Amino acid sequence: MQHERPGEPLDLAGMVADLNNLLRLKTTVIGMKMFARVEDMQAIEKIRRPSAIHTTDQIVSMASRLGWTMGITADDLVGAQCRAVIGLAPQDEKWLSGQNYVGVWHGTAEDARKRQEALDVVAFGQYHALAVSPLASGRLNPPDICLVYATPGQMIILINGLQYTGYKKFEWGVVGETACADSWGRALKTGEPSLSLPCFAERRYGGVPDEELLMALPPAHLAKAIVGMKQLAKNGLRYPIAPYGIQADVRAGMGVSYGKK
Repeated sequence: MQHERPGEPLDLAGMVADLNNLLRLKTTVIGMKMFARVEDMQAIEKIRRPSAIHTTDQIVSMASRLGWTMGITADDLVGAQCRAVIGLAPQDEKWLSGQNYVGVWHGTAEDARKRQEALDVVAFGQYHALAVSPLASGRLNPPDICLVYATPGQMIILINGLQYTGYKKFEWGVVGETACADSWGRALKTGEPSLSLPCFAERRYGGVPDEELLMALPPAHLAKAIVGMKQLAKNGLRYPIAPYGIQADVRAGMGVSYGKK
């Protein structure tokens, strides 16, 4: 399936159909988009606005778990940490100090500051709103990034698809708490595929289950991964990965998985 032609919108619904066919995902694939003008976010079809104060994790999960199209500004978020990662609050000295985390997430003020400095965040001042929506809805076309929740087995096939052509070694970090900086923060900042281990807050407030990882990546990278995964599937390398048997003679299996046909 051709998902993108110059000058035409992406076939987002087709991309999601392919992803679900290739990976059997259980969680809705969503898009995220930043807006310089609040009015542009509010103009999105069927946009919902929060009636309470939330974390960004909750807003993201309203799209990925409930299928809602959500729009927020800084005023809808609980504090500077959520706002700063997506560029809706300044990364100033008070924020960099991480003073609220001392004695909670870190043993010393130095440790807390090091963690804050390690976060990948969107620069402050350019954007004033954010929206998330199921990718297949097409309401954010194109989104800035796509968010794919998947198990480790599903995720390695997605990564293999990204690496099928134009190979590069991916090197991702783990900041610990505020892992959204490893996923959507990094992907929005760099435009590169960004894998994360969802943190305590994402699991407690965003409802991310134990078994899921999160990949944030621009739609062009997702389209590339789909092309790669389709070719891998033709080569017999697909999800689910069937266990071969830990005591079986491995030669026949290896000949199929690693030998050229």
